[in-house]
Amino acid sequence: MAYAKTRLEKDPGETAVRNDDSAVRWIRSSDKPRDLATSAVPNKSSDKPVLLIVDDDEEIRTQMRWALSGQYEILQAGDRRSALALFRDRLPAVVLLDLGLPPETNSAREGLAALAEILEIESSTKVVIVSGQSERSVALHAVGSGAYDFLAKPVAIEEVKPLLGRCFHVALLEREFRELQRKASPAAFAGMVGKSTLIQGVFASIRKVASSDAPVMVLGESGTGKEMVARAIHDHSARRDGPFVAINCSAIPETLLESELFGHEKGAFTGAIGQRKGRIEQASRGTLFLDEIGEVPLPVQVKLLRFLQERTIERVGGSGELKIDARVVAATNADLERGLRDGSFREDFFYRLAVVRINLPALRERGDDLLLLARAFLQRYSLQNSRQSLSFGQDAVRSIEHHTWPGNIRELQNRVRRAVIMAEGNRLTAEDLELAPSSMGSGLSLKDAREDLERAMVRSALRRHGGKISPAALELGISRPTLYDLMERFGVVRTEEQSA
Repeated sequence: MAYAKTRLEKDPGETAVRNDDSAVRWIRSSDKPRDLATSAVPNKSSDKPVLLIVDDDEEIRTQMRWALSGQYEILQAGDRRSALALFRDRLPAVVLLDLGLPPETNSAREGLAALAEILEIESSTKVVIVSGQSERSVALHAVGSGAYDFLAKPVAIEEVKPLLGRCFHVALLEREFRELQRKASPAAFAGMVGKSTLIQGVFASIRKVASSDAPVMVLGESGTGKEMVARAIHDHSARRDGPFVAINCSAIPETLLESELFGHEKGAFTGAIGQRKGRIEQASRGTLFLDEIGEVPLPVQVKLLRFLQERTIERVGGSGELKIDARVVAATNADLERGLRDGSFREDFFYRLAVVRINLPALRERGDDLLLLARAFLQRYSLQNSRQSLSFGQDAVRSIEHHTWPGNIRELQNRVRRAVIMAEGNRLTAEDLELAPSSMGSGLSLKDAREDLERAMVRSALRRHGGKISPAALELGISRPTLYDLMERFGVVRTEEQSA
């Protein structure tokens, strides 16, 4: 953090810190913010935006607090565990996250794990990585994993402030957009969009089952939105003010899954240096979402079955039972019927867990919802990237309609988001979506096919010649004015503002 520290004439026990605004604040050692593990939760009644700062360096946290506390309510944490506890309690819209967290401060492992868990709890959170791990591969991995931006230490506060302003602004716009979408569109429900008969049936099932505490099994292919269904059930239930705790059962090694679910006592196994609450206990008075339930090993299925029957758990290494009131929603893309036949999934566990079943249709089965979702994603990401003039070209529409979407909604969302970021023109093409021409089907008119070919040739020629008009026109066998006309007609922008 780019601060100049100045030790001045002062009383014993005080330090002067001069920040980028040349403002000097006196900090008594007794007034320095303590680590989250020993400090009280900040006042929830504050009307300032809430910012969570996660860094193992207390001095950096202190400096950032002084620099930013005028604009934001600052939450602080020095490690992953305390950061996640505070995040679950307050759900801040923006997080500044150091990658080098204890106990592995020399690697990015703990920080990347914290990033994944934060986004698992609330996927819309804007996480800005602030780390000494400045290698390009680490930065790309963090952004690829969902981080909003990446800053390498040391950073100046004048870099941080405008970035935070953008993060909170985008978060506010997204929230307002979701609210307007919810009010204005009969096809929107709980953040999900769709007007097909199949998806409207899913919405109706959510409304019905939300009022009960019955366990629910959500079935569907990968990327169909199973976690969104689970969140919708929680948000429309009487438990909406309680925690929503999600765990991906396939992402945790079998040897650790039991401890992750049920918690453990100090000394229960090597490395258990203290008592730890499991995900089930954390979900008390709320909802526990067990994603990829088909990957749970048989011994853990037995313990989960007992919890479903008795509503009690026993921590690993513990000797007493704990009464837990948590609603369970599970999801899988696996063939559980086959698991029942081959013995990898217990029949009694299946029927106890799947009191109500909700089947999510694949995207290819949802008809007009495909373009409805594509345009909703385009509107969202255009807003985020300040490119509100973007629209889909005809070839892009056809490619969306004819692609089989094996990755379902997740694939569509990622393709549209990438196209918004990378596209050169204002009309997104099949090439921007990285969809092969073969996926467009055969229903093109001669005029449409000719325009698609001309657009692709113009873009390709400009790209090869670095945006230079004369050599691109020469290659295409047309005049410069004709090339300009074609560029304007097809919404093609040069890669570089230069011409011969």
